Amino acid sequence: MTPESAIGLALGLPLLGAVGIFATGRWPNVREAITIGTALLTFFVVSSLLGGVLEGGRPELTVLQVLPGVTLAFSVEPLGMLYALVASGLWIPTALYAIGYCRSHGEENQTRFYACFAVAIFAALGIAFSRNLFTLFFFYEILTFSTYPLVTHYGSFEARKAGRTYLGILLTTSVGFFLFAILWTWHATGTLEFRPGGILAGRVEGPAVIVLLGLYVFGTGKAALMPFHRWLPAAMVAPTPVSALLHAVAIVKAGVFTVMKIIVYVFGIEFLADTGASVWLMYAASFTLLAASIIAFKKDNLKARLAYSTISQLSYIVLGGALATAAGVMGSGMHIAMHAMGKITLFFCAGAILVASHKTKVSEMDGLGRAMPFTMAAFLLGSMSIIGLPPMGGTWSKWYLALGAAEGHYAVFVGVLMVSSLLSAGYLMPVVGRAFFFAPPPKPSEDGAQGDAFAQESASPGSFFSQIQEAPLLCLVPLCATALGCIVLFFYAPAIYDLLRTMNLG
Repeated sequence: MTPESAIGLALGLPLLGAVGIFATGRWPNVREAITIGTALLTFFVVSSLLGGVLEGGRPELTVLQVLPGVTLAFSVEPLGMLYALVASGLWIPTALYAIGYCRSHGEENQTRFYACFAVAIFAALGIAFSRNLFTLFFFYEILTFSTYPLVTHYGSFEARKAGRTYLGILLTTSVGFFLFAILWTWHATGTLEFRPGGILAGRVEGPAVIVLLGLYVFGTGKAALMPFHRWLPAAMVAPTPVSALLHAVAIVKAGVFTVMKIIVYVFGIEFLADTGASVWLMYAASFTLLAASIIAFKKDNLKARLAYSTISQLSYIVLGGALATAAGVMGSGMHIAMHAMGKITLFFCAGAILVASHKTKVSEMDGLGRAMPFTMAAFLLGSMSIIGLPPMGGTWSKWYLALGAAEGHYAVFVGVLMVSSLLSAGYLMPVVGRAFFFAPPPKPSEDGAQGDAFAQESASPGSFFSQIQEAPLLCLVPLCATALGCIVLFFYAPAIYDLLRTMNLG
């Protein structure tokens, strides 16, 4: 199989999978087998492109010419290769988890759910492999529309309201800002192609560079930079597998990947460093980073707390790109993978807690670690990665981000990164502490009085094991696997670094 055919097959498989899912909706076992099989095949095909990219190859595939000089075309470069591996790789545990979650919860419209999920992966891979701004924008919009039915899955008033917020913010920013920036770029440069070192140097000058960068960054609403972040907490009304898709597999990673791709291949980090056009973005990202962390402290709902954590963590990636240093770009690229693995673990755990115990609030987690030790241990590992503690993958991405800030002589942003890590510990570790070190709430005794549950549980030998009530295996196994993945990424971070190092930064 040639690299060009591999690109086409990687994009085509999720679409074929979506068709197969719709066709077999009456047979759940077959439908779900198609979902898992498509996910495995897609990841295998995407992975087959890695070796060539590491050797310096940049396989391309042109589908059609839309206008003179404007094509729907694909090219695989290191940053896109990494995002494609994240999206296709995490589709596998998410598909398994979704089966366990949806069956345990008795979800309706499961066929539509799995099919839209497959289309979303198709769109994410289109974004990852986009060779130009036109292709990126085209798949960016497909991703928005394909995930709308997932956000509004329950069909309730709250879900429909969240869907309006979701579409309203993402379409307004992409059409009002992003599309305008693309047209401006085409007018100024005569091309929409991504090129190492950028395409704007000598074509756009002065304050116009700052304005154009602002249009691109705020036009990429999926990056959730404040004040265009409200869609993300609103979308938490969706089922937990959708939250995992939003926060780890495709949606928000598509946003920050788009920002990084534009910084590296449209502006160029040397151009941004020379003009100082991204300094304002460093402060905007830092504000979002810290403000979202503080808001997370106040959220008692676990998914809402994790949503604001995601907003904060996304700004790490935007900040790394805005630093316009090689180490900053490396840190941002690595954080796309590290945050994805850590955050998908946390959302898997939140869903497992809901399925097994019907608890949604942090204040209700007291003693839960005794009933769900594997889930809460996985939550601990995912939290450590988000915080940036060894031996978790998040350690390395934050290390390179701090190096990027130091390389650019921005000591203030080194401080921002350190403070944010402390804030992350402040809103994540209490969940673990309550689960493992707080006594469960008193349960009614046989005569109706309240007793000490911990004393009751400790009264008989082996009672600890009798209290374990984990979520079904199809929920539990994926979250344990991704939690271990956080550790694996710590030791395999050099492989990610070697991939990103092959980027030509100009």
